[in-house]
Amino acid sequence: MVVPVIDFSKLHGAERAETMAQIADGCENWGFFQLVNHGIPLELLDRVKKVCSESYRLREAAFRSSEPVQTLERLAEAERRGEAVAPVNDMDWEDIFYLHDDNQWPSDPPAFKETMREYRAELKKLAERVMEAMDENLGLDKGRMKAAFTGDGLHAPFFGTKVSHYPPCPRPDLITGLRAHTDAGGVILLFQDDKVGGLEVLKDGEWLDVQPLADAIVVNTGDQVEVLSNGRYRSAWHRVLPMRNGNRRSIASFYNPAFEVAISPAVGEGAAAAYPDYVFGDYMDVYNKQKFEAKEPRFEAVKAPKAA
Repeated sequence: MVVPVIDFSKLHGAERAETMAQIADGCENWGFFQLVNHGIPLELLDRVKKVCSESYRLREAAFRSSEPVQTLERLAEAERRGEAVAPVNDMDWEDIFYLHDDNQWPSDPPAFKETMREYRAELKKLAERVMEAMDENLGLDKGRMKAAFTGDGLHAPFFGTKVSHYPPCPRPDLITGLRAHTDAGGVILLFQDDKVGGLEVLKDGEWLDVQPLADAIVVNTGDQVEVLSNGRYRSAWHRVLPMRNGNRRSIASFYNPAFEVAISPAVGEGAAAAYPDYVFGDYMDVYNKQKFEAKEPRFEAVKAPKAA
């Protein structure tokens, strides 16, 4: 099985119905799909790759002295002494930093800020186009998902970008690049490395590669889309395996609800809701403590108590 690859340019043309069906399949049966011909200029993607790779080179020395590196060195030394060692399960082999509208961005390399502002603006527009396709496939009014994430326009959605690198790992048997999890938010758009793999999605009990594909944008649905769709779309478990060779670049952008908004299933009158109503910020409080655990207890934890 291969993660679906969808030509997004065909959404407007003779093959629209087939393209919408492909998007529905990706959302309902995978929780992951890849978009090609998505409208983001390839020249911009080339610049993004360049500035993010350069930013890691400036951070590389710090990663070499980081806790994951030191932990592996201690385990390797213990093995040399003949001691039994177990894989690490409480940290990731990952260098990361975050970009959003209100935090401080790296000033080096010099082109980083301008390039990533341009990129994030394009990604945000693409996310909203994807959400409109999801609205239509779910039988919802156009813009329903965006309205849910913004409190009918009262708040700005939270749009964050995580810039990650997974450097070559000398002992991939002892640590994970990124532990298995589902994403807490709405729609996630990933510009992943087109040469170094490692990203896997859980499909029907089997871990499958999300194959590197040049200039594609990987889309996956988060927990809030699962709730809004009342379970028709599912947030998928995924992970990153560390590689002995190659420095994997990963740039994930998250179109999430505003922390203040109430999230609830978009169900018709008389239909049963499979998920509780809650405030997204409350869900995030639980998620931050339970990210790598089963998602179902998170929904239970934010469920409002029934009135007596």
